[in-house]
Amino acid sequence: MGVWEVVDRPEGANVIDSTWAFRIKRFPDGLIKKFKARFCVRGDQQVHGIDFFETYAPVVQWTTVRLMLILEVLLKLKSKQGDITAAFVHADVEEGENIYVEMPRGFRKQGKVLKLKKTLYGLRQSPRAFWLYLTEKMNLCGMEQSTLDPCLFIGKKVICICYVDDLIFWAMDEADIDALADQLIAAGVSLEQESDAAGFLGVRMEIDPKTGLMEMKQTGLIDRVIETLGLDLGTTSGKFTPAEAKPLVKDADGEPALGEFSYSSVVGMLLYLAGHTRPDIAYAVNCCARYMFCPKRSHELALKRIGRYLKATRDRGLVLNPSKLLKVDCYPDADFAGLYGHENSSDPSCVKSRTGFVITVANCPVLWQSKLQTETALSTMEAEIVALAHSCRELFPIMDMVTLLGTKVGLPLKETTMNVSIHEDNAGALVLAETLPPQFTPRSKHYAIKTIWFREQIVKRKIKLVKIDTVEQLGDLFTKGLTRVTFEYLRRKLIGW
Repeated sequence: MGVWEVVDRPEGANVIDSTWAFRIKRFPDGLIKKFKARFCVRGDQQVHGIDFFETYAPVVQWTTVRLMLILEVLLKLKSKQGDITAAFVHADVEEGENIYVEMPRGFRKQGKVLKLKKTLYGLRQSPRAFWLYLTEKMNLCGMEQSTLDPCLFIGKKVICICYVDDLIFWAMDEADIDALADQLIAAGVSLEQESDAAGFLGVRMEIDPKTGLMEMKQTGLIDRVIETLGLDLGTTSGKFTPAEAKPLVKDADGEPALGEFSYSSVVGMLLYLAGHTRPDIAYAVNCCARYMFCPKRSHELALKRIGRYLKATRDRGLVLNPSKLLKVDCYPDADFAGLYGHENSSDPSCVKSRTGFVITVANCPVLWQSKLQTETALSTMEAEIVALAHSCRELFPIMDMVTLLGTKVGLPLKETTMNVSIHEDNAGALVLAETLPPQFTPRSKHYAIKTIWFREQIVKRKIKLVKIDTVEQLGDLFTKGLTRVTFEYLRRKLIGW
């Protein structure tokens, strides 16, 4: 492939060390797929301005992936997954970058080094170089790059997304996918096709042959979490909810953590799980993640509770059961100063409110978040307005993406509704958010400019703000611990079980 050439060691040049990396690649269910060995370079020894310049490379947003899966179920699209073999060695080293690497062990020659002609794994600029390479090949094959997501490519008959070297293709006819794959191979891309898009980045997509519905699962990752937490014994009972009704506090004077497992490792796995297929644990995981650097025993028990809940629901995931209308809904909610009274009142973090929201397309969740607000809200209305503003920053790009994809497949975007939970003085939040000219009061002017920026967009995009009962507010799942009855009711509405 002409990846390098052997040259004399240049005097005064920055010669980077090389190493071997060994990795086990697994299927979404955790079974071993293959053993991989890669010759890599020590990118940490590179010097900016000498052997690398630009490094940024995008990957596809999971919002885009879920939108395409919704369209797949709705329109019965055909899908196939592709993998590019030895992806990074396809891209050329950019002009002006002279990269010298030590020869690998077992092949070294006195006074000789490798001068790279192609990028290798480990180089800081390799992801960017490969992304530029793949974009060029896609354009040659008639695939237009989206301005909303740079890793979404749209052709006349095929839509493709890419996450580094993993690709998924969709089309009405499977033959169109095969034709595009043949074009890419002819253009020099080492593409390996799989029969269907049954697994992507550790997420398995199972389609029920009777109903045609899709369920996104991460059973293998759940098993690893359960095993790491030591809950894989048959005597461990499950839990009906992932979090207690009372908030998880800092517990500064509490019992120290026992260190039975790597707290940060488990939190990392749970964050990946919560962000992809299990929005029902997003609130509980975010609460545990706050104490990653100084966990107490109470925090370890909170993680184990999530593990016991996952053990009881191991075989379930995110069910995609889209409605016929391509309709966008947003459910923002806020928990005003939820930690106050539970933590030390002198701690500034205890008065922070929590934002939680979920955005659905065709009644299927595509994006959700649960996080503490960065500023201190002075009232319930202010906390709700902050949550509303934050959800709008995510809602508007999703509306544009739905419009783009819906137009491409012949499904125009229907009306968009933003549901706002009304509690006590939150009626004021509804008035502030939808009224033009703005009805500011002396008590709301201090945050009006920062948070009410979305008012004109709501009018321009014809978004409706409507009152919703608390019991129907899906955002509640992301702001507080709920009782079993309420949790299971909202979970059924959100993810279908």
